Amino acid sequence: MYHLYNRGAHKQSIFTTDSDYKRFLLLLHLSNSDCRVDVRETLRKYEGFDSAVIFKEEKPDKSLVDIFAYCLMPNHFHLVLREKKECGISKFTRKVFTGYSMYFNILHKHSGIIAQGAFKSRHVDDEPYFRYIFAYVHLNPLSLVFPDWEKIGITDGNTARNFLHSYRYSSFYDYISGNRPEGAVLSSDQAPDFLRTQNDLEELLKSYTGERFAKV
Repeated sequence: MYHLYNRGAHKQSIFTTDSDYKRFLLLLHLSNSDCRVDVRETLRKYEGFDSAVIFKEEKPDKSLVDIFAYCLMPNHFHLVLREKKECGISKFTRKVFTGYSMYFNILHKHSGIIAQGAFKSRHVDDEPYFRYIFAYVHLNPLSLVFPDWEKIGITDGNTARNFLHSYRYSSFYDYISGNRPEGAVLSSDQAPDFLRTQNDLEELLKSYTGERFAKV
């Protein structure tokens, strides 16, 4: 199990529109296979349909990795993956980011690299650290509404909870609602039991910060 992350080169934004986020999520879904990915052909196949249909109809074999958590932020992203076959993570991430870089450079008339070097990774070797990483990844969006929350805590629990529950570019949304097509990205059937139940803001804060900010 690994926590992978990266940010935009020079801290630039790598997700600037809703379409950017959706394309990255689509790549997370379609790239989880030994088969070649042709996103343009897939999009032509479903032309005129909402992209949510692709998550329902296209069923990659998920042979490379299990995806347990992700969070996409304007200038960086996090993934929590379990490798399923030798070099599975490197094959998967190469397919995802090569595809996204090509899309981003063409659509936004950008040239050069968009990410800050290679993916960074940390080995997740026990359950306490897994719980911490799961919480850390899913709490990331709070910085968009409470920039200093890690220093001073959450000043408005209802706003924080509602924002996390509605942030659509994070897998926390799927653990909360469990009913959107994009949930197909996750290997939910392989997830440890606590991932299905640790779905409240207080529980995330307790796993991430201990008792310090657990009550909001």
